[in-house]
Amino acid sequence: MTLSITGKTAIVTGAAHGIGLAIARHFVERGAQVMFADIDEARLVDELGEEAKSDGPVRYFAGDLCQKLTVKNLLSATVDAFERIDILVNAARCVQVSDPLDPSQTVLDDMLQINMKGALRLSQMTANRMIKQAEDEGREEGEIGCIVNVGSSPAAATQPGLLAYSIASAAHEQMTRGLAVALAPQRIRVNGVAFASVMSASLQSLLRENGDWREDILAATPMGRIAPAIELAETVQYLASSGAGFVTGQIIAVDGGRSLRGPVNLPLL
Repeated sequence: MTLSITGKTAIVTGAAHGIGLAIARHFVERGAQVMFADIDEARLVDELGEEAKSDGPVRYFAGDLCQKLTVKNLLSATVDAFERIDILVNAARCVQVSDPLDPSQTVLDDMLQINMKGALRLSQMTANRMIKQAEDEGREEGEIGCIVNVGSSPAAATQPGLLAYSIASAAHEQMTRGLAVALAPQRIRVNGVAFASVMSASLQSLLRENGDWREDILAATPMGRIAPAIELAETVQYLASSGAGFVTGQIIAVDGGRSLRGPVNLPLL
């Protein structure tokens, strides 16, 4: 079994901050060529600087990936830079609190659009590009690409104020399973990770606002710690590697056992 992704070309969304940035950086360190994609152009520039202007393994793309034309431009930019696409990591996500009894709120629409529909369209368009790429190269056997979707535990365990986000998270997981079945005949694998008790940008922000939550999160996590983002990135690497060559349609929990204890009144991030 090999976990190598050396020489592969990956697109990582949400790559300006937190989890997405950690995954993208980890992939570069492991020998992949990576397109860092995010809507936050200023942060991409600050993070990557001159690094993305060289002929090396790093490029960035800024834009709203909920827009079809923007996705098309992202794929074209990646192929122009690296000639191919082997891996897509959908790590962009957005969490909003909502009132579960207010039917006038549009939070659910927003959460579905950002966390599921945008990732679905990007996955569909990337898969079509991978299929065309394999046809052009005459590759009739073997895997031609893989997709990894990054989500969090509210898909299975929710709180009232996160109802909209939880619905979108559950849809995100079902998208992963559905695409896995649809794309298996095309030799594209699709898997996901669901994390909690991992130091994401969202969790960092929440802990700055309420430091008391740290001890509560530790108590609710059987392994008794908050994991650094690199531990999630390593799981994503596994799913993107040939070591997971017979794994598709799976959602791997990276949460220190926290989901085993059921819903708790804590930020599920």
